[in-house]
Amino acid sequence: MTGIRTSRTRLLTAAATVAIAALSLTACDDGSGVKDEGAPGASSPAASSSTDAQDASKDASKAPTGHDAKTGSDTNSKDSGTTSKTSGGGAAKAPAGTAAAAKPVTCSGANTRTVAAPLTRPINHMLLTVTNTGGKSCYLYGYPVVRFGEAQSVPPVVEDSKPQAVVTLAPGESGYAAVLLSAADGSGKHGHTEKSLEVMFQPRSMSGSLPATAHPALPADGAYIDDSLKVTYWQQDLDNAVQW
Repeated sequence: MTGIRTSRTRLLTAAATVAIAALSLTACDDGSGVKDEGAPGASSPAASSSTDAQDASKDASKAPTGHDAKTGSDTNSKDSGTTSKTSGGGAAKAPAGTAAAAKPVTCSGANTRTVAAPLTRPINHMLLTVTNTGGKSCYLYGYPVVRFGEAQSVPPVVEDSKPQAVVTLAPGESGYAAVLLSAADGSGKHGHTEKSLEVMFQPRSMSGSLPATAHPALPADGAYIDDSLKVTYWQQDLDNAVQW
């Protein structure tokens, strides 16, 4: 009996040894050993680099426009600053002749020069010449509102002399009006000589006069006037002014 038990013990021990060896080999084949080559799930260096490139591409696409993924700096602020400078520079260099600058203004004593000169024909007439001295065209509305000396009233206008269009003076151009000083046949009353003249300009409404007036010089011996005193409307041409 003792011999049988001893034989069984040896057999069990041998079997256990074989089983342990088998388990050891199996563990090596599963990838825990250094000889586990080509096992499923292993990643090669090339595959890893490809994945990194894809991730970087995704990250770059998610970054705000103008963001430098390499340096981490925001280049958009530089670009926007440059654009702003360019835009600002363009505005600064824009021509001064804008619509507002080119729009004509009203002629007045502030942007014109007025000259009063006696005429030989027609007799007893004086010519008023207004020249635009400003940098913009101006409208010469209505007729000159004239005051000789300290007169309390202004002379009436010859209605038939009204032009078809408002007189427009470009810079340097002149407009004209005639002043009938006294009756040619001597029928006028209250004749006297005046030494000073004020010329006032009308606004577009032709109601009243503008603050800036002109004071053209009269001849040294003055101007003789009577109650026949009249003026014409402003005219674009000299010939139209002196025919009344």
